[in-house]
Amino acid sequence: MKFLNKVVEQLETPRDQRPLGSGWLSGSLALLAGLAGLLMVLLRWYPETLSYPEIAFIHENGIMTVVMRFVLLAGYALALLSLILSRRKSLGWAALAVTVVASLMATTQPDTAGAPPQSLYFGLDYFIINVLVVGFLFVPLERFFPARPEQTVFRQEWQEDMFYYLLSSMMVQILGFITLAPSNYVNAAVELDDVRAYIVALPFWVQVLVIMAATDFIQYWVHRAFHTFPFLWNFHAIHHSTKKMDWLAGARMHFAEIAILRSLTALPMFTLGFKPEAIQGYLLIVYFYSSFIHANIGWKFGWLERFFVSPRFHHWHHGSDRAAIDINYASHFPIYDWLFGTYRLPENEEWPENYGVVGDTVPRGYWKQFMYPFSAKFRKEPTDTPAE
Repeated sequence: MKFLNKVVEQLETPRDQRPLGSGWLSGSLALLAGLAGLLMVLLRWYPETLSYPEIAFIHENGIMTVVMRFVLLAGYALALLSLILSRRKSLGWAALAVTVVASLMATTQPDTAGAPPQSLYFGLDYFIINVLVVGFLFVPLERFFPARPEQTVFRQEWQEDMFYYLLSSMMVQILGFITLAPSNYVNAAVELDDVRAYIVALPFWVQVLVIMAATDFIQYWVHRAFHTFPFLWNFHAIHHSTKKMDWLAGARMHFAEIAILRSLTALPMFTLGFKPEAIQGYLLIVYFYSSFIHANIGWKFGWLERFFVSPRFHHWHHGSDRAAIDINYASHFPIYDWLFGTYRLPENEEWPENYGVVGDTVPRGYWKQFMYPFSAKFRKEPTDTPAE
């Protein structure tokens, strides 16, 4: 445990204490590579249980095996580089140890011949792709174009948000069932053939924009309800409890809120007759857009911020200053906040000073946060009030 604490402490080293050549970057990337390789080995061992069927092609054509070998080799090289450069060796040794374990496991594989087919599966490969694709896109953007330059990549509580990311990815089958349940009921109970015939004839990009507008309209009111009603706020407070905003912050959501939000906002998408490719196009946009608006990216968008949600717009929603309370509910189009009186975006390119839940009542740790809405004993004593 002491060694693990040293590893975490080295990962969270402030930016000004880890200049280029200190071995921090190579050690961090080595640990990431080693852990990714270990997860890929587990996928090879138990593909029926840990694979998401929608992306089975990455296993069938050998892509995952090639990537695994490359990642493990990178883990070795980067771990050795970190051990050479760094005066603090904990990160390099941890990365090397994980990579060695993953390599040894890769040489063997449990015999699963004759095992019955799995009806329950977990999206471990879905999680790996999420982290590798989204992480490798947004981490450099946050490094070179930060809204808050003092914020580190491995900021406090990043472990909790990564666990939320893992859990939501692994529960993809259950969440998919919950998401489609209301839509399946509507499709069976309501006759919408005329509407569907009209929508399916629309051009692809028009369908995508209609999906975005319709889902964002419902999302606006569901989101606003989570801020309005105390019982619902207890669930949503988990999402707002992060005090540092980055691409991982959007993953911190209570499982009950994910289920409610996805099942209701997906209703127009799965009931109005949109083409599958339009739905896939929308999901691809949302896949990146959610991480983008939470990211620590300080780009200036000028007049475009009036029409599309930007990181600064959504960061104001997460602010704990008095001026940031209960504003900016939209996820795609700020026009809904304009229409319903909840829009706020300072003209002087200002960002909120503080983030988090007013009073800081949400505890740390996934299980305590999971129980937070259900029992007052899991809530911390209030510590402050909104800043003026």
